[in-house]
Amino acid sequence: MRALPRAVALAAAAVTLLVVLPGCTSVVDVDPAEDAADASCADVMIALPPTVAENEQRDTNSQATSAWGDPSKVVLRCGVGVPGPTTDPCVTVNDVDWVVREGDPAWTATTYGRDPAVEVLFDPDEVASSTVLVELGDAVSRVEQTRACVGLSDATPAPPGG
Repeated sequence: MRALPRAVALAAAAVTLLVVLPGCTSVVDVDPAEDAADASCADVMIALPPTVAENEQRDTNSQATSAWGDPSKVVLRCGVGVPGPTTDPCVTVNDVDWVVREGDPAWTATTYGRDPAVEVLFDPDEVASSTVLVELGDAVSRVEQTRACVGLSDATPAPPGG
């Protein structure tokens, strides 16, 4: 008859676990990027820092995604479309090029010259863009850079005439 008390104890432990779990931080709903299954995204994901801009990392419901803060202050998706040449601002932070698009309220920073590309969404009123891009730079640099941002002064001029 010893099995019965042990079964009751295990059932009680399971109920306690179920009562404790709902109090935890909820899982963040993030749509996966089209190329989230790319093996390079796995390299990025395992290198992500546990905190970004003083916000703790949270669980997400999609492959190759992450979020920090409750509510989320920073959201990352690996495997987004690779940006082509653009007139959008391109900044280099610790040897990682980012195309930055200002939105209202969220800004989007997408790695440039890396395939797959990594996209980071954040509100610059909540977290500093420089902090976010510096703290995520090591992880996203796991994807090889094949192209770089080019400034207007570095661009090849169009041939004269026409």
